[in-house]
Amino acid sequence: MQMKLAGAVSLAALAAALPVRAETAFNRIATFAVPENLAADADPMTETSAEIIAATEDGMTLVYSDSPQGAIGFVGISDPKKPVAGGSLAMGGEPTSVAVLGNDTAFVAVNTSESYTAPSGHLASVAIGQKTITATCDLGGQPDSIAIAPDGSFLAVAIENERDEELDDGALPQLPGGYVAIVPLKDGAADCGGLLKAELTGLADIAAEDPEPEFVDINASGEIALTLQENNHIVILARDGTVLSHFSAGAVDLDGIDVIEDGTLDFTGSLQGVKREPDAVKWLGTGQLVVANEGDYQGGSRGFSIFNRDGSLAFESGTEFERAAVETGHYPETRSENKGVEPEGLATGNFGGEDYVFVLAERASIVGVYRLEDGAPVFQQILPSGISPEGAVTIPARNLLVTANESDLVEDGGARSHVMLYELQDAAAEYPSITSAGLAPLTGWGALSGLAADPAEPGKLYAVNDSFYGGQPTIFEIDAKATPARILRAIRVTRDGVPAAHLDQEGLTPDGKGGFWIANEGNADKQVPHAIFHVDATGAITDEIDFPEELLANETRFGSEGIASAGPVLWIAIQREWADDPKGAVKLLSYNLENGEWGAVRYPLDQTDNGWMGISEITIYGEDAYIVERDNQTGAAAKIKKLYRVPLAEMRPAPLGGDLPLVTKTEVRDFLPDLKKAAKGYVVDKIEGFTVDAAGYAYAVTDNDGVDDSSGETHFLKLGPIEGM
Repeated sequence: MQMKLAGAVSLAALAAALPVRAETAFNRIATFAVPENLAADADPMTETSAEIIAATEDGMTLVYSDSPQGAIGFVGISDPKKPVAGGSLAMGGEPTSVAVLGNDTAFVAVNTSESYTAPSGHLASVAIGQKTITATCDLGGQPDSIAIAPDGSFLAVAIENERDEELDDGALPQLPGGYVAIVPLKDGAADCGGLLKAELTGLADIAAEDPEPEFVDINASGEIALTLQENNHIVILARDGTVLSHFSAGAVDLDGIDVIEDGTLDFTGSLQGVKREPDAVKWLGTGQLVVANEGDYQGGSRGFSIFNRDGSLAFESGTEFERAAVETGHYPETRSENKGVEPEGLATGNFGGEDYVFVLAERASIVGVYRLEDGAPVFQQILPSGISPEGAVTIPARNLLVTANESDLVEDGGARSHVMLYELQDAAAEYPSITSAGLAPLTGWGALSGLAADPAEPGKLYAVNDSFYGGQPTIFEIDAKATPARILRAIRVTRDGVPAAHLDQEGLTPDGKGGFWIANEGNADKQVPHAIFHVDATGAITDEIDFPEELLANETRFGSEGIASAGPVLWIAIQREWADDPKGAVKLLSYNLENGEWGAVRYPLDQTDNGWMGISEITIYGEDAYIVERDNQTGAAAKIKKLYRVPLAEMRPAPLGGDLPLVTKTEVRDFLPDLKKAAKGYVVDKIEGFTVDAAGYAYAVTDNDGVDDSSGETHFLKLGPIEGM
């Protein structure tokens, strides 16, 4: 009997933020930056990656594949909260997968292909302690996934012989076809002479002559499960290569999804007959298989499925997993016309007598945690996982989950590739810290770029999104007292009844009458005006005040980054120097609502050796203005993420075009410890929102860049009384 479809998620909204059993949850405990394994004399800006990852039997050492380096890397986790670099080993080609036998031996599938039509590769045996290659076996083709039988008697390698995606739009067939290489293990060593090829031609409904096996797994009975991703097919083999079962992965109908990449989060679309095209596969016992339906060139059902070994469908996640990503701010809108969150990797494990399935979403950069109850997956929580999680391994004896994240954005000055560790704890889930769970209809959010407090109600805050969602400028009402903080309402900003175009909202402040003033960061090249807008309580724009010409004569694209009010005067923080500013000083603009006069003071920026410095927010509380100042660096390179105080008495604006007074600042808080504690991962670039509520409690929030070249993590920080800082 097919299990109940979990995609109808009336309860998933609450589950997206909290585990079902509040007393236990997985929480991230450490992060290892893969560049730490570069040689001492290597350029620290060298691209690295962590893709497929495995652990020794004792759970003390991790081994991962690093394709850009043509190497495998080692990480010591005797203390999992303090992972230690173990160095790397060149493999003589591109390592595509790695598996570990016992504590001493790693087997690595290595691609050495000269072309798509002449694929080649080998299996390398590695002594982990010595970090040396001890033997190789010719595999006869381009390998992908590798798995070791639980009893250690043999291993299997998916020989994909992948297609050229640039040839005929990647359509199959593109020979030569793939197969599975089965290699006996004797006394822990590969018996190359006993290697056999399990042929897979003639099985799939799609391009039967060109099978492309993607992922393999082996159960306790020695049966091999594999996915033919591009062929949309699943096969079960005996250890001698005999085909025991094979079946189509089928297709699904999807409702309530975003299908257009238009800068909006609109979950009213539908797709019919979407091929699953599964990537990772894992056995559940010996009778069922769970697959991650990433899709490739014709499919991608945005979820995962469980099949019985005879091919009958036991469970389909539908859109539940993607909806959880939406509610936690991790939906990748730029992938809406493709495969959404793209579930790619899987891990399974028994923790404390309970079976778990972990689903990795490549584009959303999250892990969905599911516990099996009576054989059916029940959603528990979302874990943040660096950028593009590719592989994972569980270490149940130590209550650990580990992910490998392949993307390294070093060329763009962004986050590096990482290995991340999580622990099952007797504690509540620490992530997410803000969610839209419980809000109907399903409401996506992200790129929070400004924060403001309701003038009367403690804990009631507002945030805006920036131009990443240019088709859907929004003000979000937030209950900051809830844990996690809850988005209660989405107020769409409109002009003449339609979404307001050409907005880059970077700050807001209440007008005291139910409406707001919004600071808009301009960009002349994109016809986005440098201006401030007034909206009423419904979000309708009622007034627009453009920057004066004497100011715009010196404009750059780094404009307004915050707005605050002091009586009839609005103060607007300019992020970086404009052409008429001395280096290291930026303007705080003033606009008097009563007489329409503009003025400014200058604010002194900290100095940094890397990247640039700028302002992210301005808030006025009591007799002071609070300024968020930051560099544009991430991870270990991040040095300055701070809050400063400027006395309002010093903010006496002078007319534009003349000499401007320079205010003084006092450091109030260094946000780096807050960001490190909140993430237990790498420090994110953009802390962009700060406010103080009606009771004097301070809050801050980070901008996740709309999950575009970003981990998608948003950290909502509850900082305590402003007077105590």
